[in-house]
Amino acid sequence: MSRIKSKDTKPEVLVRRFLFAHGFRFRLHRKDLPGKPDIVLSKYKTVIFINGCFWHGHKDCRFANLPETNHNFWAAKISGNVERDKATYAKLIEMGWRVIELWQCQLKPKTKDQTLSNLITELQND
Repeated sequence: MSRIKSKDTKPEVLVRRFLFAHGFRFRLHRKDLPGKPDIVLSKYKTVIFINGCFWHGHKDCRFANLPETNHNFWAAKISGNVERDKATYAKLIEMGWRVIELWQCQLKPKTKDQTLSNLITELQND
């Protein structure tokens, strides 16, 4: 698991390039915010988390299947990640931040354009 990237993943870079090309300026992985969000748009008081479907337990997603070997370990690990995400999002909302969660499967070629245009719409609608 040490080789699994937590920063600069392909979905994250894709969203960052799209936002920058559309005039949005942001900070990355601010350590003073809970959960070190992937993208922080201070002007919009918004944070964006780009989650891998497997690692964050995306419900009803074909990319979030647990392995058959060592099933108990993975079930506990993923459910722990889900609980930590909920707590992090609650803290950020309590601090006045708007939280946007994007999933890896939403950034696949078939759905990428719709997801990114929805993101722009959501950011512009305060």
